[in-house]
Amino acid sequence: MKARVMVMLRNGVLDPQGEAVRTALGNLGFEGVGGVRQGKVIELDLSETDPEAARHSVTAMCEKLLANTVIESYQIEIL
Repeated sequence: MKARVMVMLRNGVLDPQGEAVRTALGNLGFEGVGGVRQGKVIELDLSETDPEAARHSVTAMCEKLLANTVIESYQIEIL
């Protein structure tokens, strides 16, 4: 079983990397971009076969390591 975790900065948290990407896109002629938020995607190969147990395990991983829950939010997909 696979899991995909998408981690993004929470709304209201300054995103300097996203702002740098937005500026670079404007410099390249892409004028219609008003804002960019940058995040990360983490894919996990799991030995778990039960989707609910896998989600519970991945949630614990996010809370303990994969996301800084003070400034980041995350979404989990079980594939």
